Amino acid sequence: MDNQRLIETRMQEHLQSISLLQVNKQISELLSRISTAIINCFQNGGKVYFCGNGGSAADAQHLAAEFSGRFYIDRQELPAEALHCNTSYLTAVANDYSYDAIYSRLMAGMGRKGDMLIGISTSGNSKNIINAFDVCKEKGIATIAFTGNGGTMGDIADYSLIVLSNDTPRIQEAHIMLGHIIVK
Repeated sequence: MDNQRLIETRMQEHLQSISLLQVNKQISELLSRISTAIINCFQNGGKVYFCGNGGSAADAQHLAAEFSGRFYIDRQELPAEALHCNTSYLTAVANDYSYDAIYSRLMAGMGRKGDMLIGISTSGNSKNIINAFDVCKEKGIATIAFTGNGGTMGDIADYSLIVLSNDTPRIQEAHIMLGHIIVK
């Protein structure tokens, strides 16, 4: 495939994946419910935490910054944080315990009832996020899964935004769009 044709194909794939979300009324209803839950979390003094791996970690950091920085309007900063940003912690826990424990230990130590955790994973099967969701369930912390095709995270989260695709870049593009809608 020549370069120009590849570019056109990728753009078309992107448009198709976004179009599938746009026509899915369940997604728009779910986005509304998630937005309301996050607003309630902030109004009640809670924090919103994000986690992911690789590109999903970058997306988690991006969306956390949208809450605590300025997005569309100049507003009060909101308490949101991406859990992977402390590399000393991350490497110590991964080395001393397991990479599967990096987020669950943070949520066990920092998370409080009424907070929320948004886990982002294209597969929906990231063990470190699943473990964190388990801790959240024990502590009364609501969980939101951003996944592709669901996986285990989609099954156990309180809210599941599932992008029906196996194409990692298209899933990640949709996750950012859905996150931007939630941040408002």
